Amino acid sequence: MTQSSAPEVALIVGGGPGVSASCARLFAEQGMQVAIAARNPDKPSLDALDALGVRRFACDAADEASVAGLFAEVQATLGSPRLVVHNIDGRSPDIFRKAIQEAPPELARQTLMHGAFSAFLVGQQAASRMLAHDVDANGCRGTIVFTNASAAFKGYPRSSAFAMAAHAKSGLAQSMARELMPQGVHVVHVPIDAAIGRLQPDGSRAHWAAGQTVDDNMAFPEEIARTYLALHRQHRSTWAFEVVLRPWTENW
Repeated sequence: MTQSSAPEVALIVGGGPGVSASCARLFAEQGMQVAIAARNPDKPSLDALDALGVRRFACDAADEASVAGLFAEVQATLGSPRLVVHNIDGRSPDIFRKAIQEAPPELARQTLMHGAFSAFLVGQQAASRMLAHDVDANGCRGTIVFTNASAAFKGYPRSSAFAMAAHAKSGLAQSMARELMPQGVHVVHVPIDAAIGRLQPDGSRAHWAAGQTVDDNMAFPEEIARTYLALHRQHRSTWAFEVVLRPWTENW
């Protein structure tokens, strides 16, 4: 069986102005009905998405009831999503670059909850709905994309809490892919080995911690969004599970 001609529904969990906003913009431009969820969906950086018809929803992605409520509300208002992007890394400025003896245990717990446990909750809700979908022309019932970082592979110094969350998210994605891909749900793990350079009003690119771009040494969020869309549109005979994105100048 194949899907109906109704527009696809995409849900992005994580409401930042970089990758999340770029995904919402691109998916809407491609004719999808798009929902974006954040703890504060009214942030000014998302205002421009309203003109594209993107719907904003409030959600604490580390809370089971909040995530269940989000998916129920999106399904009731837009339909069941065929593309879900989890784009939350869980870090707070207060845990960033902390030595192990300095890292506050409560902030480490929060990093794990928001970075990895939220991915479990979102993945669980997405899978339960996608398994009920008919397959589309590519043999797919739906796509779940987990954004991650190079900390999924390497535990850097002074990054213990984030490495813990990133490794957990990687293991979750791998387990889900082995379980769900044979059932027609495409699960993709995308570690981004780069600072993400947001476009500035003057045309430059910048990252809050890494400064400005030099010779395209930062990943462009618009290009990350295009990669996510291409992954969603892959035929099941050549599904990718893990795609590592890094700038051409990145040392790895």
